[in-house]
Amino acid sequence: MLNPSFVEGLLRESEGANLFASLVRFLPEGTATAQASAIETALHSPAGQSMRGQVAKWIVEQFVPAEALVPEEYAEWRPPVRDAMLFVISRFSDARLAPKILEQINLPPNTSPEVRLLNLIAKVPGLQKLGQVLARNRKLRPSLRKALIQLENGIHDVTADDMCAIVHRELGAKVQQFDVKVAKTILSEASVSAVLRFTWRNPDTGQRERGVFKVLKPHIPTYFAEDMDMLQGLASFFGARYREYGFARSALTDTFTKVRRLLRHEVDFAGEQRTLVEASRLYPWLPGVRVPRVIKPLCKPNITAITEEYGAKVTDAVAHLPSWRRGQVAQQLIEALVAVPLFAPEQSALFHADPHAGNLLYNEPTRELTIVDWALTERLTREQRRHLALLVFTIGLLDPVGTFNEIRALSEPVVRRNSKQADIMRTTVDEFFNTLPLRHIPGAVDAMRLLQQIGAQGIRFPAPLIMMSKVLFTLDGILDDISGSGVSMALTIARHPVNRLIMRGVKSGLPLHWKDLISVQCSALFYGSRLSVKVQQALLDRFLPATSAYS
Repeated sequence: MLNPSFVEGLLRESEGANLFASLVRFLPEGTATAQASAIETALHSPAGQSMRGQVAKWIVEQFVPAEALVPEEYAEWRPPVRDAMLFVISRFSDARLAPKILEQINLPPNTSPEVRLLNLIAKVPGLQKLGQVLARNRKLRPSLRKALIQLENGIHDVTADDMCAIVHRELGAKVQQFDVKVAKTILSEASVSAVLRFTWRNPDTGQRERGVFKVLKPHIPTYFAEDMDMLQGLASFFGARYREYGFARSALTDTFTKVRRLLRHEVDFAGEQRTLVEASRLYPWLPGVRVPRVIKPLCKPNITAITEEYGAKVTDAVAHLPSWRRGQVAQQLIEALVAVPLFAPEQSALFHADPHAGNLLYNEPTRELTIVDWALTERLTREQRRHLALLVFTIGLLDPVGTFNEIRALSEPVVRRNSKQADIMRTTVDEFFNTLPLRHIPGAVDAMRLLQQIGAQGIRFPAPLIMMSKVLFTLDGILDDISGSGVSMALTIARHPVNRLIMRGVKSGLPLHWKDLISVQCSALFYGSRLSVKVQQALLDRFLPATSAYS
């Protein structure tokens, strides 16, 4: 039974180590299950809400402080990160929070904040997905990056027996009909699903074939719904307090709202099955890129059956290769994930919106890249892709006027009609180019960072564009791990339409107009003069202070 003084004592001793000691002292003896049950009962008591606030503050300030997770370069983000963690922890359900509190108590005192964070977000699919997106961000502390990378293929929160039981229950008679044999071990785990190998007899060929089941984890329907509510709550929370952080009102609220909407696709297995069929048509002309094929007879609303593809996580698969081969793989990634959708002939082009390294398998003997997990996707219209491509070109040519025009064209229609917001965009673009390091040639990732800076000031962009920016940031980190700075994303993207024209002819459906190509050529004519101005300004900035000291 729960010690009656547990909550009262906990709240009296609510600072730092005292709270930790209070938790240890007032917990009943017994198994971890019994202790978690005691904490859950306390959370459900009349004083439980006060206890939640104290526990959340204790965990965030003592165990996972924002100062340990957010680098000094992004110090202005520490207050919202801290408040977001407090918000999330204090709003977990009782049954979900209790074992997390106990786990934090039982971890060794010297456990790093990064490890504690991973334990905190275990079985929290929404936050695990965000962690996967951030994992390859080069701006993160190395220790945090290393920890988040484990989310790419290091999640372990279900058993193989439980997942096999789900497969047999859902397929029913089809197990016998197609002679399905399911492996007894889990091949891999993602935030919302586990993957099991299987073999089956294909009636069309009469042969046994290999495949994998992607199975929805049993706890996801409940937990994922809770996560979606938390993300919506975070959007409202920051919307009401945006002035405290010095950000525009929509800077954080729009992001949480759009991420919430897109993450719903993670549990839409039927939607992913349809997307896989469409995605398989994206790469027939691009050698060495594969998409798993759907095995329709064995699919269910919570199970996706696909062909088994061979390869290892791309960052691991190429680690031993010489630098020139790693560079080739990097270019292959850029073409498959960015250039193909950017220059697709369709009016609405599909792109993979979750390209963390765990979803990119590379087979070194065949030199094939397989892109898996198509649950999270987005679409860019032809006009959006046109302006996005031109933005990459103009920013690389150091053209502030062209860059401003493309960013304005990419913004929401209401923004284009607002002269005040146009002035904000123009000023931010000018500051970006004025502070650009002399030796740095800006590219696609710089374009996304510029959009991010403008978005932080309340300028709204369509959700697909925000997701494409996340794709580019994630890919940039993967490319750095594979080949360092040896491959230019912008150059590879620019080269793609030329290769496509050569391979498919003038009717390839590129989103650029002939007048766009002329505009880029005209901008290129002035590249030398713009670069000369930057060199002169750099020299003035270097020598003028010394000169004024003698004046």
